[in-house]
Amino acid sequence: MKVSPVPEIAGACLFEPTPYADERGFFCRTFDVDVLRSVGLDPHAFVQDSVSRSVRGVLRGLHLRSGAGEAKLVRCSYGKIFDVVVDLRPDSPTYRNRAFFELSGDTQVTLYIPSGCAHGFQALTETADTSYRIDRPHDPSEDVTIAFDDPEFAIPWPLPVTSMSQRDREAPRLAEILEHKGR
Repeated sequence: MKVSPVPEIAGACLFEPTPYADERGFFCRTFDVDVLRSVGLDPHAFVQDSVSRSVRGVLRGLHLRSGAGEAKLVRCSYGKIFDVVVDLRPDSPTYRNRAFFELSGDTQVTLYIPSGCAHGFQALTETADTSYRIDRPHDPSEDVTIAFDDPEFAIPWPLPVTSMSQRDREAPRLAEILEHKGR
């Protein structure tokens, strides 16, 4: 498994497995304790796995957690997604940087997103399954959602949005969140 740092987001990494393909399809390892340790991540810190299924054009995000935050491993296990990470850690050298990725079930590449970064994605195929491995149990009271179309980030979503949650649709811009937090 090859590991590559993401230059735009300090601490983020891409884990690229080596699929073994034959006439039956393919097999690959998508999680390896020793590989995570080799880049300074504690593989035992991850406590929850989740999966979402989206149809083409569905947009999810931008999401992050308040409090201690949440680090996660994200992989498109089936289909293809346009994945976005925004660094919102004020002490980070890549603060407010953004990075874009195309993750797909064909490659099984996993993206490590450090705590304090916002994350979102859009499904590019008729069906896209996205798997998450998260380092803290989910606490809905810590959910933070930022407007997917916040002009500060100018994210080039590749498709018209066909559907999103009400929470995502009504999310404020980052400036509004920071202003409210400062009060």
